[in-house]
Amino acid sequence: MATEASGTELVQVVALLTAGVVAVPIFRRAGLGSILGYLAAGLVIGPFGLAIFSEPEAILHVAELGVVMFLFIIGLEMQPSRLWGLRKEIFGLGALQVGFCAFLLTLVGVIGGFPWSVSFVAGAGFVLTSTAVVMQVLEERGEVSSPRGQQMISILLLEDLAIVPLLALVAFLAPGGEEMTLSQRLTDVAVGLAAIAALIVAGRYLLNPLFRILASSGAREVMTAAALLVVLGSALVMQSSGLSMAMGAFLAGVLLSESTFRHQLEADVEPFRGILLGLFFMAVGMSLDLSVIASNWQTVVIYVIAYMVMKAVGIYAVARFLRSSHADATERAVIMAQGGEFAFVLYAAATAVGIIDGEANAILTAIIIVSMVLTPFAIILLRTFMPKEEQTLDGVEVADGLNGSVLIIGFGRFGQIASQPLLLRGIDVSIIDNDVEMIQAAADFGFKVYYGDGTRLDILHAAGAGRARAVLICVDKAEAAIRIAENMREEFPLVPVLARAYDRGAAIGLMDAGVGYQIRETFESALIFGGETIGKLGASDEEVAAVIEDVRRRDAERLELQIAGGIQAGRSLMKGNIPEPTPTPLATPRRAGQAMNEGAADALGSKAIRRD
Repeated sequence: MATEASGTELVQVVALLTAGVVAVPIFRRAGLGSILGYLAAGLVIGPFGLAIFSEPEAILHVAELGVVMFLFIIGLEMQPSRLWGLRKEIFGLGALQVGFCAFLLTLVGVIGGFPWSVSFVAGAGFVLTSTAVVMQVLEERGEVSSPRGQQMISILLLEDLAIVPLLALVAFLAPGGEEMTLSQRLTDVAVGLAAIAALIVAGRYLLNPLFRILASSGAREVMTAAALLVVLGSALVMQSSGLSMAMGAFLAGVLLSESTFRHQLEADVEPFRGILLGLFFMAVGMSLDLSVIASNWQTVVIYVIAYMVMKAVGIYAVARFLRSSHADATERAVIMAQGGEFAFVLYAAATAVGIIDGEANAILTAIIIVSMVLTPFAIILLRTFMPKEEQTLDGVEVADGLNGSVLIIGFGRFGQIASQPLLLRGIDVSIIDNDVEMIQAAADFGFKVYYGDGTRLDILHAAGAGRARAVLICVDKAEAAIRIAENMREEFPLVPVLARAYDRGAAIGLMDAGVGYQIRETFESALIFGGETIGKLGASDEEVAAVIEDVRRRDAERLELQIAGGIQAGRSLMKGNIPEPTPTPLATPRRAGQAMNEGAADALGSKAIRRD
């Protein structure tokens, strides 16, 4: 029996991994995102698909640890000073959005004919946005550290804090809940505050010494176990005190954000976070009760649409009230319009105290899950119909009628350094770039940069390329650099052109386009770096200079061969770190060789013929 049970569990584990490995790449290739892939995979292997799993609630409970670890990693990126800088967004923007949206969603339930207590619980649960969905979207788009991403994270943190007073309100609204004494309520608050204080003290005075001792032991697996212990232990402390597990993990991350072991902790937790977060979305897909949706499909459809639309309206209104742009407000409204995983906790608590019954809990849970499933589709529609954000040219001058002796196209790190010898020499320099933010930042450092796309012929004319004594192509994209060089060759063939090359392929392309001088952006710095290294290892200055000169000669010869024979030509000129085979020396023969016949003797010029 034990063997059969073990075999069944192994089948389930294999099914989980297979579903995720197959579904996620397919959905990402189709442009639908990994979240929808995990949800679909969970639905397929769940009770209403292949029925490999019959109790998704147990998996969902374990998979919530993925959200916990996600917030721990976010906390590691949030130094206390940075978190303090977001206090207005957390307690201002976050509180305003939660309060206003809770009012609107409660109003939806009351209009639908439900008691106001039930309407409030249902609406308040939907207000709690899915941290897992939003954070996954921000991470995939690389916007976790962007201003709009930081605002969404601030709102999510406030919602994590809001679960505490919401659970207290559920207890108060329950039949008999009003009988809870003031001392009991104060005790609960005191326990929560004591847990937060204990976690802060432990994080400040115990965690760094603990990790220092463990690091000195040299046992990598112990460090990984300690990282998991910190995350799960913090979550357990907060949960035991009636607070959010995710909030405990986030607070632990913040306390360790300035630790010397921060990067090690992040590397240790990251693999578990990714697997458990994927498992969470699959468990949500398994939990989608299709029988409840089928029997109450009208209610589910109406309230999914009503709740998502009303919540989006509330988010948009708050964002615009606080002077966010139309694009930012719309994007935030779409991304955060769904319900979240903390709603399951709130609805379970409301069911336990009798505010809602089991059927209502199942319907509300289905509404939350469907809203999470619809979010990736809503984001795709947003990208399809939302016009691309155009750069504003406020305070930026467009290149027109420039007449500098030297024209610099592109003013990033490379262009800024390249401009210094010219400016120190007193040469009149005109500069153009197509990055408005960079242009505005350059003005703060005393540079006049004009807006212009150097790949366009009309801009080259307006920027004075035909009147310049030299044109410097300093853009970072290889395709753009080659395009500019080709335009210069065709339109202004007498003007000297010098270009920055991204790599060898770009260098060859620029040479084909006729530039007078090109340099690979990392070549000189890498040569100096390598030369300094062999100098530190004991080589004399003369030896370093000889080696560097040899590298230059080999590189130049290889580049010439590549121009004629392609990028793979001249490989023998590049020294690799794979040992080359060396022929084994021949052993000295024990006796002199002798010719075996007259023909051999004639060839060897020998008269001796061996007779055996």
